[in-house]
Amino acid sequence: MATSIRLDDGFVESIKIYADVAKRSVPKQIEHWASIGKILEENPDLTYEFVMETLLAKQELEHSLGKRYVRRTKRT
Repeated sequence: MATSIRLDDGFVESIKIYADVAKRSVPKQIEHWASIGKILEENPDLTYEFVMETLLAKQELEHSLGKRYVRRTKRT
């Protein structure tokens, strides 16, 4: 479901800069920031860097650029 919202012009200009760097559209950049913000609010003990590295690792796995960790020893 698409929803229209009004945003401050200065804020939108800032978003455009980040969106250009990340090769995203403005709406996709807003979605990206909202997603990260939601994760961080739900997990206040996690750092931004940890969240970003986790999201990157997840994407790497989905694109077959890595392999899942398999425990080789038994837990004690």
